[in-house]
Amino acid sequence: MFRRRSPWRLILVSLAVVLTGCFVMDFFSPKDLSAAKSLEPETEGFLTEAAAESAAASRSLPLPGMNPYLIADIAEQVSPAVVFISVEWPPVQQYRHPFASDPFFRFFFGDMFPFPMQPGETIPRSAGTGFIIDEEGHIITNQHVVGDLGENQKITVRITTPDYTGEVEAKLLGADYKLDLAVLQIEKPEELEKLPTVKLGDSDQSRPGEWVIAIGNPYGKQFEHTVTIGVLSAKGRQITIPDTERRQYRVYENLMQTDAAINPGNSGGPLINIEGEVIGINTAVNAAAQGIGFAIPINTAKEVVQELIDTGKVTRDTSPQPWVGVYYNEISEEIARYFNLQDTNGVIIVEVIPNSPAAKAGLRSYDVIRKVGEKTITGTEDFQKAIQELEPGEKVMFVVMRNGRRMLIPVEIGNRPDGY
Repeated sequence: MFRRRSPWRLILVSLAVVLTGCFVMDFFSPKDLSAAKSLEPETEGFLTEAAAESAAASRSLPLPGMNPYLIADIAEQVSPAVVFISVEWPPVQQYRHPFASDPFFRFFFGDMFPFPMQPGETIPRSAGTGFIIDEEGHIITNQHVVGDLGENQKITVRITTPDYTGEVEAKLLGADYKLDLAVLQIEKPEELEKLPTVKLGDSDQSRPGEWVIAIGNPYGKQFEHTVTIGVLSAKGRQITIPDTERRQYRVYENLMQTDAAINPGNSGGPLINIEGEVIGINTAVNAAAQGIGFAIPINTAKEVVQELIDTGKVTRDTSPQPWVGVYYNEISEEIARYFNLQDTNGVIIVEVIPNSPAAKAGLRSYDVIRKVGEKTITGTEDFQKAIQELEPGEKVMFVVMRNGRRMLIPVEIGNRPDGY
């Protein structure tokens, strides 16, 4: 049973609380309070200045997290200038089995048909992506998408904008196999007031780790204007890709590496920074890796695009260039384990070009080059630099690992022929 409290007791407690508050306020005079507050602006000002600098830095480098629609806004802005390119070459004669497309015969015979092959016509085709760079209708794309001048190919460009969708015929103005670059030109459709264009950025200012966006047509028209996002993973990469048509390897130098998804059909499309500027041309993907794609720096294209428009080709220095005549690649950990190498230093020869200095010296495919003269080779950049420092006609000793054995092979440096 609870005892009922006296109301006089509650009144005395309340009065004590009020008197205590008055005592505290009287203890700290207005002068003391103002002095305490006078300390706030200095500390507050210091924090505000630092916060302002941080805020200014973040504003100069916007991140997708700041605006959930930033990537969508950039894609919406750039996509109209990204075009789908389809190419048809003149028909060629090709021998094939008369029942090669019949599933019944394939079920019983597979690919080993017991019938003689018959000649037939095949129309070679290719497809890829490009982007319009000016209102004159110039389009940048890859050479491997559209081919070379004089091949009588028919090139069709599909334009897709909010107000217009249609196809126009394009003219190939110039192409360069070594750089894998080509320039097309189209006429503005009458339905468009002006052609959509993209702004070209400065790939030299790009930095590994920055956000990048790829726009293209993976696997053809069905998935046109696909947008993917990632980061710029690295710069200055070199890769070697087999060219089945020319039966040789195409060597790409100084590529930008990205983890933005790049698939067949993206070739020739733009790699864009978060300022909406093109900093690269999507070119190749490493099929054996996850999330590794490559792009040609836009500055490389900017250096030659006008020459391709004016002359149709890229003029190069004809002075003697040192040449060994091998296609080579980096040594991955998997390659090192397979060939029982102690580390990943050096470069592995993928193929030796017939009648080249390397072939005459006795170098072979799968040889691992460890040293060129006195220079230790740790990767492709070292090897390329070591060769460039030599002179045609100069003899140099290569240190090579072959089948677990260390070998010394003298090589006479040659002069690089046209086409390599």
